[in-house]
Amino acid sequence: MEDSTNNRIRIEDFIAPIINTAIKVITDPLGFFKNMDKSGGFIEPLIFIVAMGIVSGILQAILAVLGFVRGVPFSMALASIIIAPVLMAVFGFAVAFILFIIWKIMGSQESYETAFRCNAYVASITPINTVLAVIPYIGPVLGFIWMMYLIILASIEVHKIKPKIAWIVFGVFCAILSISAITSQFAARKMINETEKWQDRYEKELQGVRPEEAGKAAEEFFKRLQEEAGKK
Repeated sequence: MEDSTNNRIRIEDFIAPIINTAIKVITDPLGFFKNMDKSGGFIEPLIFIVAMGIVSGILQAILAVLGFVRGVPFSMALASIIIAPVLMAVFGFAVAFILFIIWKIMGSQESYETAFRCNAYVASITPINTVLAVIPYIGPVLGFIWMMYLIILASIEVHKIKPKIAWIVFGVFCAILSISAITSQFAARKMINETEKWQDRYEKELQGVRPEEAGKAAEEFFKRLQEEAGKK
């Protein structure tokens, strides 16, 4: 009984700092980045970003299962619980390197470790942005604006970049990412709509067809689709 209690306490002691850090970044980002430790190793921020990935993956799976995300099969929705934290960890290092270069060009004297820590804690908003992403067009844009706002605060408070420069540089990045997100959503929605139309036509054409004739009917159907696609 005592071992069980000790294990529960250790788990709570492990999770509590992650939750507190995320809440601090979301509710008081200015205060957080003002007092953020610039060093201390990669393990703590890496664990944090993986934890945010796990939460995001769970939320993404739930939203997909409930039908809020179109074009995502059930198996892929469940796989996102594992895929999301792995991708966030990998891209966390890559994005931190890009930010490190940008901050260096802007005049920062901080190390790559500091850049990684900044990027990891910005990931606090990833679970919320996962939910926002289900709102067509507006959701991803709001997510990019929020993310860039946190990066601008980190630029000013941690990297000591002049506010005007930080707002201009990352404001431009925000505009580019927002336009790209809207364009991608238009293309993705168009593709999903076309796929659903083709699927409906396919199901209608196979209604009442005997099993031995289904293969031939399917072949003719897809041949017509290719001809239609070639005319567009």
